[in-house]
Amino acid sequence: MGGRTFGRVLISLLSVIVLSTTGYAWATLQGLNSGIKTNDVIGKGLSSPDGATDILLVGNDSRLDAHGNPLPEQVLRELRTTDDEGGDLTDTMILVRIPNGGQRASAMTFPRDTMVELGQGFGEHKLTEAMRQAKAAERAKLQKDGVKDPKQLEQESHKAGQKFLIQTIEDLSGVSVDHYAEVNLLGFYDITKAVGGVDVCLKDDVDDSNYSGAVFKAGPQTIQGADALAFVRQRHGLTNELDRGVRQQVFMSGLARKVLSSGTLSNPGKLSALVSAIQKSIVVDDDLGNDMMGFAQQLQGIAGGDIEFHTIPVHLVGPSGQEDVTVKPREVQQFAADLLLPPDQRKVKQQADATAEQLRSKTTVSVYNASELSGLAANVLEEIVADGFAQGGSANAETMPSSVVYSAPGEEAVAQQVADTLGGLKVQASPNVKPGNVEVYLGKDYDGPGKNNFAGPRAVALDGVKQAPVAPAQVPDQPTITADGVPCVN
Repeated sequence: MGGRTFGRVLISLLSVIVLSTTGYAWATLQGLNSGIKTNDVIGKGLSSPDGATDILLVGNDSRLDAHGNPLPEQVLRELRTTDDEGGDLTDTMILVRIPNGGQRASAMTFPRDTMVELGQGFGEHKLTEAMRQAKAAERAKLQKDGVKDPKQLEQESHKAGQKFLIQTIEDLSGVSVDHYAEVNLLGFYDITKAVGGVDVCLKDDVDDSNYSGAVFKAGPQTIQGADALAFVRQRHGLTNELDRGVRQQVFMSGLARKVLSSGTLSNPGKLSALVSAIQKSIVVDDDLGNDMMGFAQQLQGIAGGDIEFHTIPVHLVGPSGQEDVTVKPREVQQFAADLLLPPDQRKVKQQADATAEQLRSKTTVSVYNASELSGLAANVLEEIVADGFAQGGSANAETMPSSVVYSAPGEEAVAQQVADTLGGLKVQASPNVKPGNVEVYLGKDYDGPGKNNFAGPRAVALDGVKQAPVAPAQVPDQPTITADGVPCVN
């Protein structure tokens, strides 16, 4: 049945509680503080100020509740799954960015099938494997050290997996994670019933009864329980894995809208059911768990239309252009940074970035090695091409003490983009450079990207080098999904 798919919905539970808690909920959250499961996966002093409060939300396919108890058989039957499929695969991970001062929030989705080169020598895997790989390694280490207690093995190894996943997301996004929340299967089961279902809309009729069990008519409808699960887990009949990500975002926005508009947070019965679901199904970091109420108060001004859902910039690679999902770290990091801008400023910047990208694609860059370090020019050229510039040549040149980037007169602006890519080199106009071209001379002082075999283009390099597959195709931009409407999706 594929328990890994549950996480696509479960993360919406914490999204709602931390993004929309107001009024009556403050008193109830006092009890939530004492009942929620916590874990010290962030640690004191590990995060650093970056202009936002950042929360990593993760769905885990474990068949245990937040306190380590097996899920009841009737719940597993309702969700059309079994007790022998679970594990520690994480579905699409969500990083929620809340700029200092609150008032709005943005959630960025990391597709679970994104290919990454994991650190600690684990090699290339899908992002969903990060937690499981680290957990298995820690478990083996603990057993070698003589630890035999099953509960201790589970808790300590799982914590190691959580910490590794956090570090992986931080390296990929350039964001310092402040809080962590992990949701299990039971969250999905309880939350959809607690809020009375979630409103969604489909463009066409769906009949996937032989696989996911998704059978829906086209148009708007309210779904909960097993139907809601089928809505997000369907894969047959969809274009690719990213379509399921869009469904996840629509479901999250619908859940937030339902809570904000239906009086859930001012209704003692509904709120009690919501809090009960959280206590049974969520594990959070110590700081968030110990002061859930204080954190929610920081977000009191956020309204449904101010919660946006995005997918990180990805590329589909393979014979049909859909087999592998890859990313370029600098694209992801820039995307994450831009989410802190107000929407109008972000739009202006995105337009400027698009113009700059077109200019880069029309600018041919050649690199000359004047440093006497073997292979440097080829490495640096790969890094430049990964940033969107057209590939020129690479060759050796007479030794120079200092690096410089040459452009044709009047084209210093695009040369400055090349210089910035390489860590901020000196830019100089030269009549010997043809229009539309840039020439980079790497002197003995060069210490930027490409020097220590840190080469691109890459699917992602979190620890070492991973060459990207040939000819990635960027996924077309998707419309922004917010919690103030019900968009129809595939």
